[in-house]
Amino acid sequence: MTLQLQRRVIVTGGLSGIGYAIALELLSKGHRIVIGARDVASPTRQAALGALEKAATAAGGTVACHPLDLVDAASVDRFCAQAEEALGRVDVLINAAGVTAEQPVSGHSDALWDKVINTNLTGAFRMIRATLPGMIAQGWGRIINIGSTAATVGWKDNPAYCASKAGLLGLTRCVALEGAAHGVTCVMISPTWVETPMMQSDLAEIVAREGKGRSTEEARAEIVTQIPQGRIIQPEEIAALVAFLLSDAARGVTMEEIKVTGGALW
Repeated sequence: MTLQLQRRVIVTGGLSGIGYAIALELLSKGHRIVIGARDVASPTRQAALGALEKAATAAGGTVACHPLDLVDAASVDRFCAQAEEALGRVDVLINAAGVTAEQPVSGHSDALWDKVINTNLTGAFRMIRATLPGMIAQGWGRIINIGSTAATVGWKDNPAYCASKAGLLGLTRCVALEGAAHGVTCVMISPTWVETPMMQSDLAEIVAREGKGRSTEEARAEIVTQIPQGRIIQPEEIAALVAFLLSDAARGVTMEEIKVTGGALW
């Protein structure tokens, strides 16, 4: 195992998409991870957890998973207590859990707005609030928020998602300033479209809403044409960046929004 230190890491949303890729990457380097996720008992999530357990065993790390509903403050508190009990301390927080919704502002429901904002923004805030004091006390920490180009570029029919990611960027900058004198960094990684189950769900919603008879494959192909590199970003690319940000070489990288876009604006 070749790494400077075995870090103790929380990854929200670590059984799917970007969060899963991050957890797999960090486990391959021997780190200790506690994952928070919804629907942890589903067959798909259990299969993902099994793969992570194998990666942990192979590299000398550890992985555990507990239910986490970021909309529920009590669930966040319970999860953070379980994570600290398992890890002893928390060195790294990766806020990768998130939801999206395709709905125009006109007629947008309060319930859907609250779900997206409370998951993507308020949930991340609660996780940071629970873990930041410990990082400050020990004089080292990394907080990495998975954002989106939606933080700075509007997108039709995505008001709640865009607002949540814009808010997350502001939160990232405030946390970075609070932690700067204590060896704690905070950054936001903002990718464009990434090859994940969330992307597939988004494509299905777009196709259903437009009613043009297109397939999701055709909608995906159109998105590719809007990315100068001519490809969809892969979750492993985000994971590799996260691994670098955990290193001492990245100790000066804080208060930044790091975009991974293949040259695209959105």
